[in-house]
Parts: sequence; structure tokens; C-alpha cells
Amino acid sequence: MFVRKRRNKSGSTSVVVIDKSSGKPKELVCIGISTDPQEIDNFVNKGKDWILHHVGQAVLDFDGIGESFARVDEMLDSIESAVINGTQLILNKVYDMVGFGAISDNVLRNLVIARICQPGSKMATAAYLKAYYKEDLNHWQIYRYMDKLYNTQQEAVQKVSVAHTMRVLGGNIGLMFYDVTSLYFETPARDELRQPGFSKDGKTSESQIILGLLVSAGGYPLSYAVFNGSQYEGRTMIPIIDDFKQRFALKDFVVVADSGLMSKTNVRLLKEANYKYIIGARLRNESETVKDWVLSLDKADGRIYERHYDKKERLIVGYSAKRAAKEAHNREQGVEKLRKRYATGSLTKDKLNKHGYNKFLENQQGSSSCHQSGQDRHGCTLGWSERLQDQHRPACSDNH
Repeated sequence: MFVRKRRNKSGSTSVVVIDKSSGKPKELVCIGISTDPQEIDNFVNKGKDWILHHVGQAVLDFDGIGESFARVDEMLDSIESAVINGTQLILNKVYDMVGFGAISDNVLRNLVIARICQPGSKMATAAYLKAYYKEDLNHWQIYRYMDKLYNTQQEAVQKVSVAHTMRVLGGNIGLMFYDVTSLYFETPARDELRQPGFSKDGKTSESQIILGLLVSAGGYPLSYAVFNGSQYEGRTMIPIIDDFKQRFALKDFVVVADSGLMSKTNVRLLKEANYKYIIGARLRNESETVKDWVLSLDKADGRIYERHYDKKERLIVGYSAKRAAKEAHNREQGVEKLRKRYATGSLTKDKLNKHGYNKFLENQQGSSSCHQSGQDRHGCTLGWSERLQDQHRPACSDNH
């Protein structure tokens, strides 16, 4: 609570007591209204007295209390700046608990904390650390540290991360999820790493790199690798898994990946290495017998079906009503966009492929025609979107 002097339109001044404990100013009591400066000062003193003796607050009369207040005021007046580092104090504890404190580098600590509190560019990170924690670290130092982190500290950081993940998961990794993405640069310049390739961001004119990431159940990072931008993503999985297994002497784990990584070569290599795996399957790659079986299944939400290929491999199919509704909505939006573009005469093959509209089309006698089959004839399960008439698909295939 505090006392406020409020100027009125009539020229007078109101002295009121304000409470802001709820976040919004609330007037508790008006002490008085006057145009006389001396009387206004008297009202202010009465307001302060009102605060001290009301709403549960009281004055404890100790000897020398006035001198104590004077010293407190003097101390507060001498403060030139304040550091808002509560989050830093908490995250420093967490940082050390995870085990990163063993890496004697304060730059890494500051970058990790800044990334959690306020993610931003290198320049924005330097400004944040300076403003809130008084850490004198400029963006050029951060750029140089990135090289140091990659060249000399990457292994140490990963060992700490994996050891923490193992503790959290009770000493067993269990599931290892692998996926890849492309990261583009705002330049067509190329080198050994930056190369043109299939861009998941649709940036076909920019150079890019391929990033492969291995995580555990719960999303804990395990390992990563960077490949040149022209690398086919299917060839990135096995090297990362082999390397990770050897470095950390893993024995019992299951590799999980999506259908984009399900090439015959990958499956063969997984089998040869005796890895357990679960990989997303594509209905269009299955035999007609399997397709008929999948499409004949009862679409019950959460229901799981199995079909064995042999003693080691089986096909697992699941249905999700929520996913089916989402896919149906996406199809409706896609078809509506197609109709609008077709009406304007701006529908070209390039736009169809770039925006993924081609999955809503069927080639009939050499020409593409847009059509929408039964809207919910086959509900979506897990994975990807195919032609509208093939919406009930396998969720995954595995060998364990």
C-alpha cells in the first residue's frame, strides 16, 4: 500500500491510500482534498499513519527505530543497479545436478541458462546475459565458443547428457527414436557441408545441411550428427546408431523411426546387426493381400491389430479417431485450396508438388483431376497421408 496525491480537474488535490497487492491499483480510502500545500502534506502524513495502523499492519516501537530507517534509506539510495538473477540461481543448481558442472567452462553454463530463460540469437543472448546477470560476454565470444564446443567439448557434454538420461530411465535406454531434418542457410553459397538437396522447409534455392537426432523416451537427447545437404536421409540412420552403441556399450534397446527411413537397405542392416526395431510402414508398399486385410479391419478407437510376416517380423496396425478427424479436416482444407486455385487458373504442376497438393489428385488418362472420395470412408491411423481412398494404413512393422 502507498499514499498517492491525485490532481483533480477543479485544481484541488486528493490524497488517497492505494492498494496494489492484487496487481491492479485499488483505492482504499480518501484521506482528504485540499488546495493548500501545507494541508496536503498533512493529509499525506495521515495517509502513511493510516497504512501503519490499519489492515493488520502496526508499528513496533523500538528504541532507535528512526535511526534504523534512516540507515536503510541511505543504503537503498546508494544502490546504483540490481541484478535479476533468481532464475540463474535455480538453474545453476539444476545444471550441477545434471552433471554439467564437471565441465569447467562458465561460458557453457551461461549459454545453457540463457537458452532456457530467453532463447534468441547470439547477439540477443549476449545482451540478455549483460542486462540480467551482468555477464560480460559479447556475441563474437559466443561464436568462437561454438567452434570450441564442437571441436573439443562435444564428447564431454554428450557423456554427461547420456549418463543423466540413463539415471532418469533407471539405467536402461530402452527406446531410441531417430529422425532427421534439414536446416537451410540464407545464401546459395556452397562448400563441403552446405549443399543443395531435398529441403523440408521448401527452400529449394538455398544451401542446407542435414541434421540427424537420436533421443530417448521422454525426449532426452542422446546423440546427433551433421551431414552435407545433399545426403539422402535414409543413409544417415545406421551410422549414428552404430556409433552410439559402440561408444556407450549399449546392449538392449529398440530403434524407432518413421516410414521415410524404411528402405530395404536400412531394414537389411538392422537385421544383420541384430537390432530390435519399430519402423513406420507405408500401405502403398504392401501387397494387395495386406492392403485388403488392413482396409477390412474394424475402425475402433485405440484398437491394435497384428499380422505376422514371419517368425521375426510382424505388422502392427492401429486406429485413432482423433487422428482420423484431424486428417479429414486437413483433406477438406487441401481440396478447398485446390478448388480455389483451379478456379483462378493458377494451378500448375510446380505448385501442386511444392505445397503437397498432389496427394489429393489422381491421374486419369494423362491428366490430373481433383476429386474427393468418401470423406471419412477410411479413417486415418498413424503416420502419413496417402490418396484419399487409402486412409486406413499400417502403423508400423517391427521384428520383436
